Amino acid sequence: MADPMQSMLPAPITATSVPSELVAQPAPLNPSAVPNASTLAPPPSAPPNVSETLYIQNLNERIKINVMKQTLKALFSNYGDVLDVVAHRNLRMRGQAFVSFPDAEMARKAQREANRFPLYSKPMQISFARTRSDAVVKKTDGEHFDQHKKSRLEHKKETRYTNPLKAKFKAKRIAAQVDGASAQPAPKRTAVQMPDEYLPSNKILFLQNIPEGVTDTKEQLLALFSQYPNLHDVRLIPTKKDIAFVEYLDEASATVAKDALHNYKLDGEHKIKITFARK
Repeated sequence: MADPMQSMLPAPITATSVPSELVAQPAPLNPSAVPNASTLAPPPSAPPNVSETLYIQNLNERIKINVMKQTLKALFSNYGDVLDVVAHRNLRMRGQAFVSFPDAEMARKAQREANRFPLYSKPMQISFARTRSDAVVKKTDGEHFDQHKKSRLEHKKETRYTNPLKAKFKAKRIAAQVDGASAQPAPKRTAVQMPDEYLPSNKILFLQNIPEGVTDTKEQLLALFSQYPNLHDVRLIPTKKDIAFVEYLDEASATVAKDALHNYKLDGEHKIKITFARK
């Protein structure tokens, strides 16, 4: 569509409309000032703040680390091959994780579509990691992996003791302890959970709150969801029986099943929550 502002701009100045004495003559070309094409860096394929690794915050800290890692891998495998999921038990990394893909485009799509997705009743906050993960470097640039890992460990060691921001917080904490006062953490921002009706439709459904007392969960879910046409698969999360993924061959079939079975009482008492998974 043509820009309406173009009609308001003056006509372009042409060579014939400018007196020849006012036309600046080009300076003689200096060959040494012309950069060699082979030395020019190629344009980046993605913006500088986009990487192959996602940094995920606001994860439910009550979920065991191994269960959370398995859940994240199953969830993000909808966007491509997940190279690695990193999460730690220590206090500093609690509620956080890193998910790595083979390329930045997969990570960009996952960040755009899964950001604020309510996982275990808490909306994930997803951004891009500042540095490349070990898994990505090992996969895409294996010959430089040892140097990458060495540099990362050295940087980690340096920032642990020289990071001015950390030093500032440490000094404030020590001062508060000396004064007999306890350092109060900053109040957490109340996260707004995305309503189910605003999640984009998808052929994969995400089930939560599956009752623990249900036996043969997969068989029961297969029997329940096969009432609706084009059922493709039911996937459970190992060691975590209260969530599952149900996949249909198309979005329309998944939508019909979701609308019909949301809040269904699988054991006659507890309602299962059904939302669309992210693409």
